[in-house]
Amino acid sequence: MTPAQLRAYSAVVRLGSVHAAANELGMSDAGISMHVAQLRKELDDQLFTRTSGGLSFTPGGLLLASRAVEILGLQQQTAIEVTEAAHGRRLLRIAASTMFAEHAAPGVIELFSSRADDLSVELSVQPTSRFRDLILSRTVDIALGPPVDGDAGTLVMRPFLRYQILTVTSPANPMLRAGATVAQLREQPWILGPAAGSVDGEIAKLLARLEIPDARQRIFPSDAAALNEVERAGGLTLAPGFAVAEHLRTGRLVAVKGAALQSSGQWFATTLPAGARQSVVDELLNFVTTPRCTQAMIKGRGVGVARFRPKIHVTLWS
Repeated sequence: MTPAQLRAYSAVVRLGSVHAAANELGMSDAGISMHVAQLRKELDDQLFTRTSGGLSFTPGGLLLASRAVEILGLQQQTAIEVTEAAHGRRLLRIAASTMFAEHAAPGVIELFSSRADDLSVELSVQPTSRFRDLILSRTVDIALGPPVDGDAGTLVMRPFLRYQILTVTSPANPMLRAGATVAQLREQPWILGPAAGSVDGEIAKLLARLEIPDARQRIFPSDAAALNEVERAGGLTLAPGFAVAEHLRTGRLVAVKGAALQSSGQWFATTLPAGARQSVVDELLNFVTTPRCTQAMIKGRGVGVARFRPKIHVTLWS
C-alpha cells in the first residue's frame, strides 16, 4: 500500500464517490480508480460496491478506511516532527473551541511555550464535533474545550476548568428595572461573539435553550467587540463569568438574573492515550491543571492574536 493509494481511497470513503475524490485530489477519475483497483488486488478484498444509495463497504473496506486515516495522519505527523527535529524544535498542534481560543488559549499557550525555547505551538479553532476525528487522524495532538460527546473510545479526556456563562447587559437597560421575563428578553437585541455561530458551542447551546430568534442576534468578530458594543449601545450578550468579572466589578455591565439566563460548563483536554502521544502532550496535560495555568486562563480578558509570540502559529480553520 502506498500513501497515494490510501489517500485516494480515504477521499472516496469520505466524499462518497470516485469523481468527487478525483476533484478534491486534482486527479482524473481513472487515476483514482487505478489506486482503488491496486488496493483491491493487493488486499484481495472488493472494499466497496456501488449501489443505488451510494457506496456499500465490505467489513474489510470499513477497516481500511479507518486505518487509512490513521496511517496518513501518522505520516503527516512524522514528517512535521522530523522537519522540526532537524531544526532542533518540537511542534505541538492544538485544536480549541471558539470560546476557549479567545478567552483562555492565549494565556495558556504563551505561558506554556515560554517554558521551552525549542517548542512551537500551532493553534486552530475547531467545532467540538471535529475534535475526535482530528485527534484520531493525528491532525492535531490535543483539543482544548468542551468534552467530546458520546463514548470517546480510544480518547483520553482530562477536566481542567469549570466556568459559568452569564447573560449581561448595560446598567442603563430599562429591562432590568422592569424585571423582564425570558420571553421579553428574546425581543431584545443580542450582541454576540463568534462562539454564537458555532452550532455545537457552549454559547450556541444556551441561545438555543433560550430560543433567541436568529433575527435578534448580531454576531461580532470577538466577544471583546460584542462587550464593547453592549456597553456603547445596549442589548444583551453572553460571556464567561471570568471574562466579564472586571466589567461587573466596575459597574460597566450588569448580570441579568435568572437561572435560565446562565449555565455552567467545564473545559477538557482531549488527546490520545499514553504511549500513543508525544511527550510534550503529557507536559501540557499536567500543566493545564496547575494553579499557575488556571490564573493565566481566568485573567478576565481575551488576548488578541497579535499578542502571541512569534513562535506560536495561529490558524483559523472553518
